[in-house]
Amino acid sequence: MIVVVIIGLLATMAIPAFRRVTEASQDKAVLNNARQLSSAADQYFLESGVSTVSLGDLVGPTSYIKALNTIASEVYPQNYTQAITITVGGVAGTRTITYHM
Repeated sequence: MIVVVIIGLLATMAIPAFRRVTEASQDKAVLNNARQLSSAADQYFLESGVSTVSLGDLVGPTSYIKALNTIASEVYPQNYTQAITITVGGVAGTRTITYHM
């Protein structure tokens, strides 16, 4: 009986820690995707001489980013404007991540 209680106590401490580590890992991966999108948009702006680009122009087999893999069902903006912050919503259904260019 004591062993079961000890295992229960260890589980109650380990599960929240595991969730925090998982969330931090997801957030870092999403932030990295936002950085890549920002860099690709900047490159597009320099080459095209425009100040707005759509996600479809940045991601594709012959584009700046070959594939954009979602990590936690996040939603990336469809349009990017020069010097505007990128906000990624719906990360794991609850969080929003902002990348300041």
